[in-house]
Amino acid sequence: MAAINDRFPHWFDDNFTRYDDAEDALPVDQHMLLALIAPRPLYVASASEDQWADPEGEFLSCVHASPVYALLGHEGLGAETFPEPGTRIRGGRIAYHLRRGAHDVTDFDWQGYLDFADRYLTKR
Repeated sequence: MAAINDRFPHWFDDNFTRYDDAEDALPVDQHMLLALIAPRPLYVASASEDQWADPEGEFLSCVHASPVYALLGHEGLGAETFPEPGTRIRGGRIAYHLRRGAHDVTDFDWQGYLDFADRYLTKR
């Protein structure tokens, strides 16, 4: 937390600095925040070389948010194994992809977002 608060102080409220070097004291984790989105569609995208974003942690957050989707009668991610780069997972109302490369938004990302939007956000 100290590193991100130091480099990107504009991303968080000043109160967040109380968790510098005290990550275990955080009252919530990312999967809890993602679970609050249920049952609405959720798409999370990672890049294999974007270690600041913690691609495996982002994936696991989708996995651990999935039971809330199930509780509300919908399939969540539908996978539990971290994928290889270049993989899209579109099991249920949670989708995830891991593309090759660094922090960016590419055609691979947009194609995933738009396909997911077509699946859940267009009138049928």
